[in-house]
Amino acid sequence: MQIIPRDSCHLTTAVTRKSLTTVPKGQKAAFRNSTITESLILLKGFASKITQDLFLGHQVIGEREEHLSAAISWLKRAHDVTFDDGVSWGYSLKGRWRTSYRETSGYIATTFFDISEQLKDDDCRQRAVAISKWLVQMQNSDGSISDPRYGSEGIVFDTGQVLLGLVRAFEETQEPLFLQAAERAGDWLVEVADTQGRWIKNTHCDTPHVYNTRVAWALLKLNSLSPNLDRERVARANLDWALAQQSNGWFKQCAFIPGVAPFTHTIAYAIRGLLESGLLLGEQKYIDAAVRGAEVSLNHLRSDGFIPGQIDTDGKAQGRYCCLTGNCQMAIVWLMLFELQGEQRYYQGADDSLRYVMFCQDIRTSDPNIRGGIKGSQPIWGKYTRLSYPNWATKFFIDALLMLLRLQP
Repeated sequence: MQIIPRDSCHLTTAVTRKSLTTVPKGQKAAFRNSTITESLILLKGFASKITQDLFLGHQVIGEREEHLSAAISWLKRAHDVTFDDGVSWGYSLKGRWRTSYRETSGYIATTFFDISEQLKDDDCRQRAVAISKWLVQMQNSDGSISDPRYGSEGIVFDTGQVLLGLVRAFEETQEPLFLQAAERAGDWLVEVADTQGRWIKNTHCDTPHVYNTRVAWALLKLNSLSPNLDRERVARANLDWALAQQSNGWFKQCAFIPGVAPFTHTIAYAIRGLLESGLLLGEQKYIDAAVRGAEVSLNHLRSDGFIPGQIDTDGKAQGRYCCLTGNCQMAIVWLMLFELQGEQRYYQGADDSLRYVMFCQDIRTSDPNIRGGIKGSQPIWGKYTRLSYPNWATKFFIDALLMLLRLQP
């Protein structure tokens, strides 16, 4: 049986080549011509972005709602182009629309639920439920989530992000299969922790990472629905270890690779994980650590909203590009603090950060694969997900903009 993606006009290279082996010989030339045409369109689109970033600067900014609508349309497209109910990793010069990415599909489900609730978009609710059911199917028998690119073994961070989606799906639908899947994921996260409760194995480079505070948050979210002393113990162990890595607001071991200056993406992961966990537990020490991280990050915000893409453990900017994902995530943290403390500077910081992202977002292009999406980096050849539109950049942009609109004074 031949499987046709929802959007069959945008096949990946791998799929197109596979198709050539299953069609009559006389039709293969047509497939090849179609592939060449798609490749030319792809190159033209990215060449245009490179030229724009190099010579012409940013886009003309529109109303917030217009940018939000375009981003939501792009995220729906990332869901539509896949062969299953997952969300594509994103659109890239290195592979057009890529296959579904389990990790980020987990927390994109929560975004679709948020859009449904705030904008009364029932289509987004249906998408969130479909993604969540697909994730249950993708779950390993031991409860973990793996990334097929790296094998079948479960990954701590990926499992935690999917856990966030499963917990939200249960809260929204009360369907037992979501809670059962969430409990299996939570039990696996407890099982793979070391004797001190820390996540060291089943992690990137087999080392602990401060940004796994975001996994601790997911485990605590589950614990609020299905209490278990071991879940809280492991979550606290990783949060406490993260606190021990903080100095002058910055975190050691916050990068993907030891010894490399972390992206603002992972710095924001760490800060938000501490903040969300502190709020769930009512533990001020975690909230205070998050505030320290948010404050030193705010010091790097330029008046135009630019934040350097990488910042080392001494608080020094590394690189001359912006990690747009990190901008969006930092905006969420600052908005959470604005909601908690009422300090206008946090709202203004979030607004400036998101305006910079909106300046970099193309909502006018005729190319639907790019229109409304958020690049990994500005300029597009920056170090973070170079020459790509990763789905999570647009996800966090939507999350932040929804929050900015909801909290506007």
